[in-house]
Amino acid sequence: MQHIAKYDRSDRRLPVGRPAAEAAHPGRPGGQERIFSTRVGLKIPTSLTYDRWEKAGQRIFQIADSSAWCLGDWLVYGQDRYTDRYQTGVQAAGLDYQTLRNYAWVARHFELGRRREALSFGHHAEVASLPPAEADTWLDQAEQHGWSRNEFRLRLRESRRGTPPAGPARASQLRISAPCDHVQRWREAASRGDRDFEEWVLLTLDRATAHELGQ
Repeated sequence: MQHIAKYDRSDRRLPVGRPAAEAAHPGRPGGQERIFSTRVGLKIPTSLTYDRWEKAGQRIFQIADSSAWCLGDWLVYGQDRYTDRYQTGVQAAGLDYQTLRNYAWVARHFELGRRREALSFGHHAEVASLPPAEADTWLDQAEQHGWSRNEFRLRLRESRRGTPPAGPARASQLRISAPCDHVQRWREAASRGDRDFEEWVLLTLDRATAHELGQ
């Protein structure tokens, strides 16, 4: 990205690759409108125009969204090629394994050719548990209508609630007993993921099943 660069490790905190002339003369045009990234955040100049600020936000989102795909693909490769060592690699990289498992679960369900650049990783995650043809149909609609992830999720919920059963067999009801503190943690996780509790439980069980079955 033209306006986002990394700091080097010197005390001056000049961005890596910054032209020497601009570093020596920060008052020149463009020198005061650069956004510098660090390991812990951004340094945003007070003179940044709205257009540059808006474009920077779009670019940051693209980087963050693509990183979910990249990390998912990375873990899928490790799981398939280094079955006895990939968790060691995850720990060495300092990454959260549960988060990576979620990324990998979505990445494994969508090969590169089925991923939509116009839609976020979150859009794909919403339909990863569906049969491929059905998931693709939903993604087509989201892309055509420009649905945000929240609107996409809402339409999926409405469809599930309004769709009659395909045959005489109806959904089974499952009752389990669990300690109250466990249930509270599950509800908190569902809330953080902005999901209904029942929906979160079903999605989590689907992901665990796919992992155990190697799907």
